[in-house]
Amino acid sequence: MLTISSHAPDGLPWHITTLRNAGGMVATFMDWGATWLSARVPMSDGTVREALLGCATPSDYLHQSAWLGATVGRYANRIANATISANGKTYQLVANQGAHQLHGGPQGFSHRRWQIVRQAEQEVEYQLNAVDGDQGYPGHLLVTLRYRLEDDNTLSINYQATVDKACPVNLTNHAYFNLDAQHGDARHHRLQLHAGHYLPVNSEGIPHVGLQAVDGTGFDFRQPKIIAQDFLLDEDQRVVKGYDHAFLLSNRAESQPAAELWSADGRLQLSVFTRAPALQFYSGNYLAGTPSRHQGVYTACQGIALESGFLPDSPNHPEWPQPDCWLQPGELYQSTTRYRLTAV
Repeated sequence: MLTISSHAPDGLPWHITTLRNAGGMVATFMDWGATWLSARVPMSDGTVREALLGCATPSDYLHQSAWLGATVGRYANRIANATISANGKTYQLVANQGAHQLHGGPQGFSHRRWQIVRQAEQEVEYQLNAVDGDQGYPGHLLVTLRYRLEDDNTLSINYQATVDKACPVNLTNHAYFNLDAQHGDARHHRLQLHAGHYLPVNSEGIPHVGLQAVDGTGFDFRQPKIIAQDFLLDEDQRVVKGYDHAFLLSNRAESQPAAELWSADGRLQLSVFTRAPALQFYSGNYLAGTPSRHQGVYTACQGIALESGFLPDSPNHPEWPQPDCWLQPGELYQSTTRYRLTAV
């Protein structure tokens, strides 16, 4: 179902799409930024629980810098000094976080209107064109994004992209999850991450050493634990006020979860499935002041982001143990991440 209200920065109406499944779960999306707005899950006691952070109105999304639910690209996460090189040529990207580029630049994919290609009761497909030189990246890129809501309360996100010049591509969704009924401090959630290594970063979020083992650190989530348990335990956390790190996944089999998150009361569970090499776990350290769904503002650490993709600054680190992030002409970029919400 499609409804239209208000107007976006290009002067045209916002297009809000609602998907529903047989079990009564409802998910909504907006074409501006191909943004995932809401995920309302029926609970066993007859209540409905909102699993995502979000704003009160579409226009409020223009007044926040947390990328709430947005599709980010052409390259998600950070690129050091906004510079990439290939075949002896250096490309200066458009910086938007100090000297660095974050989430594709100041006019990245989260700041664009995506075209609705098709939609049905449980599926919507968007498409976006990015021209050669957009935000400093080489090549014309065509990307297709499909959201599908399954009857088991899985929201699958499928990305496909092609380019006509070699270019790094890394697409993800920046949803923030809070599975509690009252959306309190998300550090009371339990988290399990199937990852044996994480990537330390400096105070600007830029990797400065290689991958490190999680053993004996606060980054060890191989067994479920409350996020607050080891919060700020390590210097690698303290430099960015908490968790904002990529974890190299141990198991990329699509049938096994890469991560699992449980509400504080244990009544709602999120399972994340992906074939991407890494997950960025962000504990919402800088969420304070972000407009909320209830017309107030969020506080720090009120939401958890689990973003699938390549390790940050991957275009400048071909030595890292993951597939090549550079998409070549004639190749097809394909990535699927599934978020399953289960009422316990």
